[in-house]
Amino acid sequence: MPNLLQSFQGRDFGFLRIVSRLWGIELRASEIEKGKKELSKALLDPILFKDMMDSLPDDAQLALNALANAEGKLPWAIFTRRFGEIRETGPGRRDRDQIFLNPASPAEVLFYRALIAKAFFDMPAGAQEFVYIPNDFLELSNFEKPFDDSVLDVVSEPGDKNTNHITSKIIARSLESLGRPAIPNERAQPLASSDRLLDDATTLLAALRTGLPLPQTRIPVEVVLDFLSAANIIHSSSLNKIAGGKTPLIEAVRRFLEASRKYAMEILITAWMESDLFNELRQVPGLICEGEWSNQPLVTRKYLLSLFKAIPENKWWSLPAFVHSLKEKNPDFQRPAGDYDSWFIKRASDNEYLRGFVNWDEVDGALISYMITGPLYWLGFVDLATPVGSNVVSAFRINNNKSRILVAESARLIVSSQGKIVIPRLFPRLARYQIARFCDWEPEKDREYHYLITTTSLKRAVEEGLKVRQLLTLLALNSVAEIPPTIVKALKRWEVKGTEARLETRTLLKVSDPDILQELRKSKAERFLGETLGPVTVTIKKGAQHKVLAALAEMGLLGEEVHEE
Repeated sequence: MPNLLQSFQGRDFGFLRIVSRLWGIELRASEIEKGKKELSKALLDPILFKDMMDSLPDDAQLALNALANAEGKLPWAIFTRRFGEIRETGPGRRDRDQIFLNPASPAEVLFYRALIAKAFFDMPAGAQEFVYIPNDFLELSNFEKPFDDSVLDVVSEPGDKNTNHITSKIIARSLESLGRPAIPNERAQPLASSDRLLDDATTLLAALRTGLPLPQTRIPVEVVLDFLSAANIIHSSSLNKIAGGKTPLIEAVRRFLEASRKYAMEILITAWMESDLFNELRQVPGLICEGEWSNQPLVTRKYLLSLFKAIPENKWWSLPAFVHSLKEKNPDFQRPAGDYDSWFIKRASDNEYLRGFVNWDEVDGALISYMITGPLYWLGFVDLATPVGSNVVSAFRINNNKSRILVAESARLIVSSQGKIVIPRLFPRLARYQIARFCDWEPEKDREYHYLITTTSLKRAVEEGLKVRQLLTLLALNSVAEIPPTIVKALKRWEVKGTEARLETRTLLKVSDPDILQELRKSKAERFLGETLGPVTVTIKKGAQHKVLAALAEMGLLGEEVHEE
């Protein structure tokens, strides 16, 4: 830290006179540089320093002790939010109004006594503004007065050794203080966690491999893709325009789908816990993150996970109380230097930017709630609960490891004679992934996936290098009963002969007299006519109905368009 003399650099002579007045000493020097040296030497007198410390108001002493317990420095934004701002005034107004005699905050008390100063220090994330105690003042006093470190509410930035011990104190503090047990109504309607994340992942992997539009899943599509990216099961590719350029890694997909549900979930859990790219803040519903700023999702995630260690397992805990308690005790858990202004985050509902600490609940508080009701719930770490008649989560319960031991995939599929395939959720994921590539997809219903074998889907599968006999083998191995013989016959016949029947929807023109049709073929409307189906009937090319009716009108004939019910 800079010493006292260095801290006077950039200060005017009027500031030196204010300091000397508040310390009760006479400044003899008439030149500023000599004044800085004279004042620095005088303030370091041990007896004078002790008298000054004893005369400080309690809140100013608390602020000074907070700095001392942080090894002499804290981010400026954090310190001033807890101990007040220092009013920005020019020397003229400062000296004329003598604002230093009526300080507006503990920070201002210390500032005009030169007990604190501010400067920019180099940090891993770049230069940041800090408030500090001049080094020679730190050496002059032991600062042994009782100190409640909860006033700091700071989590240090990685690499900031000066405040790491503060983080340790906060984490080590009894976490019973972070919230309270849930009251009966908060836990009235339990929502048990499940392993649906694995099923949604299987669905999206099949869609990505097939090139189909990504369907809606129970868990938001982009979040499932983030889980798969973190686990290196898919990766970004500029060659693939589907799903933002996400491409399945074939061997990784195979290993993931072949794994037991328990082990597959562990793959996702491990990847999530170690990923610095899986960014929960950018997933929070209702928020839009813009710009090039960056946060530290891995640091934030590890800190929040550490808070659960002292919450009893299998005990319902109030979610609103937990969030509120964290706001009171450590609001800056994800904000290096307590910066609430440089992140460009908008409220999606009205595009309003959420800047400043005043919007903590909508950003930082929302992140905590999302972490619990989202990733931790989807990964099976917590169960959730809502009040009676509400779908807003109000309580959570931490599971033990045994609750995440998942059931086997032993369900069987059903094939109808119309080519419909119904696959239960707990069906082998690898087999569903493979079967889905041969089919068109219908909406998911309850706990089942519905597929339909069509000539279009078979053509798509063949273009991917798949064989129809592979589908027949998959169906035979995994079906509840024998596959309907008509489906087996149809698939084998299609593989040899292709499509043998086609159902088409056409628009027909029917006239009352064959001569009208002949005259129409001689007009400019002839290019809109298609196949002749009889002396008074002809097909009309798609979208040409009104042009044909206009041509008939020019011939002195009025026609009408009829839609069958």
